[in-house]
Amino acid sequence: MVQGRDTNLSPALCRAARGLLDWTQSDLAKYAQVSRSTVRDFEGSRHDIHRATGAQLRRAFEEHSVAFVIIDGIGPAVCQRQDQLARAT
Repeated sequence: MVQGRDTNLSPALCRAARGLLDWTQSDLAKYAQVSRSTVRDFEGSRHDIHRATGAQLRRAFEEHSVAFVIIDGIGPAVCQRQDQLARAT
């Protein structure tokens, strides 16, 4: 059961969301309007990102059909929104 959709964007969730969309770090940087080194360093856990940068990354994913959820008993996860799946088929 999904408890909610609000979760902090972690480096692992960021990589998972990129994988779901088949995006490179450069793709994410372009859509989020941040530098590729920001994406690389965040995903590599080299440093934390500012709240505003996290919001930009999250917005880029959400605008391309990714949903961030917390699943009871499992934890944070990424998935593709159903409305977008229907359009793709």
